Amino acid sequence: MDRRSFLQLGAGAAALGLTAGLMPQMARAAGGLVALVHTQAAGDNGPVDAMIAKLKQLSEEQGFTYRAVYAQDPATYETVFRTLGDAGASIIVSTFNEVAEPFKALASSYPDTKWIQLFADPFEPAIPNVVTVSYDYYLGCYLSGVFAAKMSTSGKIGFIGGVSIPPLNADFNALKAGVLSVRPDATVTAAFAGSFQDPAKGQEIATQMFNDGIDYIQTDAAATDGGIIAAANEKEGRMVSCLSPAQFPLGPKSVISIVGLDFGISLYNEVTKALGVDWKGGTHEHTGLGTGVIDFIASPLFAEQGPAELTAKAKEALKDVDKVRAGILDGSVKVEFNTTL
Repeated sequence: MDRRSFLQLGAGAAALGLTAGLMPQMARAAGGLVALVHTQAAGDNGPVDAMIAKLKQLSEEQGFTYRAVYAQDPATYETVFRTLGDAGASIIVSTFNEVAEPFKALASSYPDTKWIQLFADPFEPAIPNVVTVSYDYYLGCYLSGVFAAKMSTSGKIGFIGGVSIPPLNADFNALKAGVLSVRPDATVTAAFAGSFQDPAKGQEIATQMFNDGIDYIQTDAAATDGGIIAAANEKEGRMVSCLSPAQFPLGPKSVISIVGLDFGISLYNEVTKALGVDWKGGTHEHTGLGTGVIDFIASPLFAEQGPAELTAKAKEALKDVDKVRAGILDGSVKVEFNTTL
């Protein structure tokens, strides 16, 4: 490595918070380094924790070096990615729409690196060494709506998202459509916490919703979900549907289900493909029901520990959910992707 490259890498390492001891490891890993850059903090009992765990698992199976880097400040994104590119990363994975512009700015400068953006819109024009992946999460939210309509006593259902962006708006609209397909007289209310990492705000919003008579809330807010679950735990009969199996133990008597988007499995699948010789960049992938990544899943803990009246009701409601899921998969049930609130 020449002096100029070393200085660039050193500056980037400072932005990454890398120790001096890690620098040589990154250099030695050239050609075998797979990096995950996550823009939300670990410890979320959700997407980030799942991705890190699956990346670690895959590294042990395939024998590559991996790094998981938390890029907290958008101002450092380009520096983080450039540092990893200069370190010879063979694959860089990152998440959510905020990394799109850094990908576009840098990917072509590192043609030997395979770039994967999870939860992304397609690039126009496509970049030959970039794959973007989007998720039809809204289909799972529709199923949650069907379930909510069957489970709710009050006929009042809530939705709490992290930030109002088009995919989350579509998730709410699909939830509402699922509810109204079963119960046209129900009301479905949306609120956004303004952050995916603010449990206190999530608890505040959820408490108000529950006090207003809402008895089923679908979350879409990552780490903010912790506060929503806490609010549900305060009184029996409050139901919340979250997004990760790791959240089941946080509310065994309140977390009744999840609309699971398994970022861990998605990362595992995409990196596995990128490790193969047939990987093709310049593409955009849609991932939906029937892929093992997205589905509506009832909590086994709630089935064991939840209020008896609700667990019995859930068994019957899940039969209807199964029928609607089959309809979505065979095309007989159509769900609109509507991003307008």
